[in-house]
Amino acid sequence: MALLRARALYDFKSENPGEISLREHEVLSLCSDQEIEGWLEGVNSRGDRGLFPASYVQVIRAPAAEPPPPAPAPARYANLPPGGFEPVAAPATAFNPPPVHHQQQQQQLPPPQQLPPPAAEPFLLPPPPPLATSGFSSFQATPYGGSSYQTSQGSDDDWDDDWDDSSTVADEPGVLDRSYPDYDSAGMGGGGGGTSSNRYRLSTRSDLSLSSRGSQLGGHLHHPASGTVGPKSSATVSRNLNRFSTFVKSGGEAFVLGEASGFVKDGDKLCVVLGPYGPEWQENPYPFQCSIEDPTKQTKFKGMKSYIAYKLVPSHTGQQVHRRYKHFDWLYGRLVEKFPVISVPHLPEKQATGRFEEDFISKRRKGLAWWMDHMCSHPVLAQCDAFQHFLTCPSTDEKAWKQGKRKAEKDEMVGANFFLTISVPTGPPAALDLQEVESQIDGFKSFTKKMDDSTIQLNQTVSEFARKQVTGFKKEYQKVGHSFKGLSQAFEMDQQAFSVGLNQAIAFTAEAYDAIGELFAEQPRLDLDPVMDLLALYQGHLANFPDIIHVQKGALTKVKESKRHVEEGKMELQKANGIQDRCNIISFATLAEIHHFHKIRVRDFKSQMQHFLQQQILFFQKVTQKLEEALHKYDSV
Repeated sequence: MALLRARALYDFKSENPGEISLREHEVLSLCSDQEIEGWLEGVNSRGDRGLFPASYVQVIRAPAAEPPPPAPAPARYANLPPGGFEPVAAPATAFNPPPVHHQQQQQQLPPPQQLPPPAAEPFLLPPPPPLATSGFSSFQATPYGGSSYQTSQGSDDDWDDDWDDSSTVADEPGVLDRSYPDYDSAGMGGGGGGTSSNRYRLSTRSDLSLSSRGSQLGGHLHHPASGTVGPKSSATVSRNLNRFSTFVKSGGEAFVLGEASGFVKDGDKLCVVLGPYGPEWQENPYPFQCSIEDPTKQTKFKGMKSYIAYKLVPSHTGQQVHRRYKHFDWLYGRLVEKFPVISVPHLPEKQATGRFEEDFISKRRKGLAWWMDHMCSHPVLAQCDAFQHFLTCPSTDEKAWKQGKRKAEKDEMVGANFFLTISVPTGPPAALDLQEVESQIDGFKSFTKKMDDSTIQLNQTVSEFARKQVTGFKKEYQKVGHSFKGLSQAFEMDQQAFSVGLNQAIAFTAEAYDAIGELFAEQPRLDLDPVMDLLALYQGHLANFPDIIHVQKGALTKVKESKRHVEEGKMELQKANGIQDRCNIISFATLAEIHHFHKIRVRDFKSQMQHFLQQQILFFQKVTQKLEEALHKYDSV
C-alpha cells in the first residue's frame, strides 16, 4: 500500500478545535486520502493531528509495486469511467434522485467492467445531495441571519403583555424559514450571482452547487496550463465543518458560495465608495444628532411596576419621544442580527439592584448618550429603518410601535441576504489585491489587540486613581487641615492681642485644606469618569471586531480554495470569478468599517483628552486659588 503524504501549498492557521495549522512547503502524513467535505486528516511536522483544507495541500504518493490505476474520477462518483455513461433517453417524468449517503451512492453504481464504453456526450450526473444528508449530518447550518445574541432581560426591563404580543417571527408569513416567491432578475440588486435562469428565488436551503458571475479575476486566478482541456469535473468549495462559527452563522459562507438571492429595494442599498484613504461608507446625506435627557421614574399597573424612561430628542425631527432601557435592548439585538460586518456599539451594562439610585441612573444616561452619539455618527446605522422607527415613533402610539417592531423583526435582508445590499466600486481603479487586503486586515487585527490591552490597563489605572482621590486624597488633605486647626486652637490660649491675626490665618489655612480635600473627591466625576465611559464604549467595539475579521478571513479562505481548484483544472474560471467577486464585497465592507472606526476614534479621543486636560487645569486653578487666599491672610499678621 502506498504511503500517503502531502505537501502544504499555503500557510493555514487553525481557528477551531480539531484543526491543525500548516506551513508552506511543510510535509504531512495523511491518515487517509478520502476528503471529508473538502477536509483531510493528517499529522503535521510538529506531531499535531487534526483536520486541514484539502485544497491547501498536494498529495504525494510513494511508488507502489503494481502499476498505478487509471486517474480516479471525483470521490463522489468513484466508479464512473472517464467518458461517462452513454446517453439515455429522457424519462417521461423528471428524475429526482433520493438523498443518500456518499457510500450508499457509490455502491449502487455498476462495477467498471459492466459499464458501456465512453461516449462523446456524457450523461449529466444528478447534483450532489444537500449537506444535511452527508456523513456529517450532525452539523446543522444556522439559518441565514441567525444570531447568537439574546437580549438579557432583567426584572425592570422585561417585555410587558400590553407592549408586546405573544406572536413570533416564525409564525408570520414571509420569514426566512418559509418558501419565497420568485423575482425577476431585472429587479435584483448587488452580487447574488447569475445563473442560467433569469429569475432569483429567496432560499435558505444548503445547496452545494455554486452560482457564478461573468466578471474576470483580474489576474488573481489563472487559466489551466496550455494543452489541457476544460475541467473534467466541477469541484466545489468546501463548507466549514464548524457550523457554529461566525463566518457560517453570519451568512458570509452562504453568500460567498453564491447561495444568497433576493430582491433588494433601493432603500436597502448600502454604498461603499473610494475615499482618499481607501474604501469607506458613503456619508449620510442628512446627518443628525439625538440628545438623551431627563431620566424619570414612571409607574404602570396602578403603581405595581416601576421603570425609568429617558427623553430622546432627535435633531432632524425635533419631536421628543420616551424610551425605556428595554427598547434600547431590543434595538441592539436587531442591529447585531442585521449587520454582521458593522460594529454595533454595546449598551451600558444592566444592574440587578439599585436600578433607581441616582448615581446609577446618571451613569447609565451618560453611557446611553455615548451609545447614541456613535449610532448617529455611523453612515449605515443612522439610516437603518429599525433605528429611525426607534427615534421617531410616538411614545403613546402603541399600534404604530408594534407594526414597526414586527417589520424590523421580519426583515429579509439579514444574514447572507444582507451582503446583497452592499454596492461596491467597480473598474480597475477599485480592484482589490488579495494579499494587500489580507495584510491590511492582519495589521488592524494586531492594532485592535494592542489597543484592547492598553485600554484595559488605562481603565484600571484611572479607576484606581479616581478611588484614591475620592477616599485617600480627601482624607489626607482633611487630616492636614484638622492638624492646622488644632494648632490654631492651641495658639488661641494666648490672650496677647498681637497673636489674634496669626490664629485666624492658621484657622483659615485649615479650612482651605479641608476644602481642597472636597475638591479632590468631586474631581473624578468631572474628568476621570468621562474617560472611563469612553474606554468602556471602545472596549465594546474592540470586542466586536474579531467576529467581523473572522467573516472576512473566511471569505478569503474560500477564494484561495477556488484558486487552487482552477489551477488543478477542477473548477471553471467563471465559478471562481464569482467567489472572488463576492469575497471582494465582504472585503470592501470590512475595510470601510475599519476606516469608520479609525475616523471616529480620532474624533472621540481628541475631544475627550482636551476635555480631561481642561478639567485638570480648572481643578488645579481652584486648588491654587484656595492656597493663595490662605497666603494673603498672613499679610495682615
